[in-house]
Amino acid sequence: MDRSPERRPQPCPSASDFCVNDDPLVVVSSYTRFDNLAHGPRGTEAKLGMTTYRLNTNDGSLTKLAISNGVVNPAFLRWHKTENVLYGCTESVKENGQVVAWNVCPESGQLKEIGRVDAGGTSTCYLTFDRTMENILTCNYWDSTLGVCSMYPDGHLAKKLHAKYDPKAGEKMNVSADNHVNHSLNDASAQADRQRDPHSHAIVFEPHFGVVAYVPDLGKDVIRELHYDAKTGKMEPLGVIPSGLASDGPHGPRYIEFHNEFNVCYVVNELSSTVAVFHVDTDALAKLATKGIRPTQPTIRYIQTISTIPSAFPKSINTCGRVAIHNSGKYLLCSNRGHDSVAVFRIQRECAFPGLLTTVGIEHTRGMTPRHFQFDPSGQWLVAATQDSDKVGVFRFNLASGKITWSSNQYEVPSPNFVCCLQPHVRANCEGVVPNIAQIASLVSEYTAPGTPTKSSAPARRVQNESPAKRRRVA
Repeated sequence: MDRSPERRPQPCPSASDFCVNDDPLVVVSSYTRFDNLAHGPRGTEAKLGMTTYRLNTNDGSLTKLAISNGVVNPAFLRWHKTENVLYGCTESVKENGQVVAWNVCPESGQLKEIGRVDAGGTSTCYLTFDRTMENILTCNYWDSTLGVCSMYPDGHLAKKLHAKYDPKAGEKMNVSADNHVNHSLNDASAQADRQRDPHSHAIVFEPHFGVVAYVPDLGKDVIRELHYDAKTGKMEPLGVIPSGLASDGPHGPRYIEFHNEFNVCYVVNELSSTVAVFHVDTDALAKLATKGIRPTQPTIRYIQTISTIPSAFPKSINTCGRVAIHNSGKYLLCSNRGHDSVAVFRIQRECAFPGLLTTVGIEHTRGMTPRHFQFDPSGQWLVAATQDSDKVGVFRFNLASGKITWSSNQYEVPSPNFVCCLQPHVRANCEGVVPNIAQIASLVSEYTAPGTPTKSSAPARRVQNESPAKRRRVA
């Protein structure tokens, strides 16, 4: 099987060749075609699918830098950890998705495509890197399939997937892509139709060893556990875990996020407008990673559910969207599409079980259907995409209180569906550095090589996840 990458020219000079603005870039993807989506956007079809801005970290304003074309329905973005490469995927229930890679010019914000690969399934909705940063994994919502594609040190993709996993085991779907309910709806009949088939919505690795991938299945109300082999890309099922209490369902799990310090993870349930908290069994993960001992019980255990909307607001006219942990580790946020808000929860340290949630508040997003939001690298600005209002808005986040306040910065973007706030990777020229710094960096990297299992403490993971390439950039 040919897994060699395609090579194309770089889009702009190296970032080290010029002075680059330290403010981050914000890339927003937009839907360009509505008739082939599982859900029904109510905004305006975009003529150009990708817009790049510069975020002013002093006042939260955005300056438009570039607009890119050539991709139909880009709908999820992922930034490379060490290279100026952005990945996205395309969304269609009738055609296989594409994983697209772009070089990003740190100065101009220009995106230049450097490769694409078939995602192996329909309505591709999520991308993630494995721990080695040698593979990118795809999640296809409509037919529920998963794929693995090789990724090379410079960010290029292989020509095709080298591993796939289908939780349906090849069985045909019950619902046709040509005749299905609008997946934006959430009444009883819509829920029943959406849950006639499996619908994988994300694939996320536990952060401790990177050997178990968790896949929220919106169609079956479960979180799938998969044992992952980074060398082959093979995924084997370990078990399934309900995404909440059966009496409170249907739930429709959408995303899962792991805390960097506490042994907990959070599942946002799209249909029930809740966040479920799970304890993570790091001992079972360690035995699997270091000794190959398969767990006899699920590696995550349900411990709490909390609502994302006010108690009097009907769940039937709301669906949850994005869930995210603030980079301080103190807060978890979730967007509500229908209530049109972002709910903020405090992650409690001093309680019966560290990592449980209490509600801080709920803030209106000044637009309809906040499909996605993301913090800038500093954590002080939250950029939200309100899909059905054709707008992107910026909020200020108070780290002390967890409160969100409106900045009054709002911009017209047709059908925005994803926000990627990224800090370009730029080599810094530092004074007073010893002549043999490269040799020292090489020696250090031998002891902190990416992918090497360590204890599950947060500091160890932070060191381990910082690649040698990134460390060399600051020298």
